[in-house]
Amino acid sequence: MTGDPIAPEMPRQPGSILFVCGMNAIRSPMAEVIARQQLPSGTYVASAGVREGDRDPFVDVVLDEIGLSLGRRQPQTLEELEDDFFDLVITLSPEAHHAALELTRSSAVEVLYWPMPDPTGATGRREQILASYREVRDRLKSLIGERLAHARPPAI
Repeated sequence: MTGDPIAPEMPRQPGSILFVCGMNAIRSPMAEVIARQQLPSGTYVASAGVREGDRDPFVDVVLDEIGLSLGRRQPQTLEELEDDFFDLVITLSPEAHHAALELTRSSAVEVLYWPMPDPTGATGRREQILASYREVRDRLKSLIGERLAHARPPAI
């Protein structure tokens, strides 16, 4: 017997995950770094954007606050990805979700939409802007922890 027949089965841990947002400058690289920290070391994690973007220095600040770093990583587009097969694609903006559905329409890849606010719209003092970035970081950390880090190991 596998446990409580009424309880839903815990989802399987994907072996490879791609996070996608508009420019791979804020939301998706944050998700990539956080997922690498929280998920088993054998999980392949990448991120990309629909369009070209520039690295955002506020991302470095808010990741450093929790002991993480992008290192020398630079934004990349979906076309620049070295690998194009993923078990799971998680989109973080409407534009990214549309692109991912189009990209995966002929394959058996699960696509999830985790809408994330774009913190670049924040105004005010530096601390107010950083608060918007922290909100995105913390939401991503929570979602990855709740929905991915506690999944069952992949079937062998």
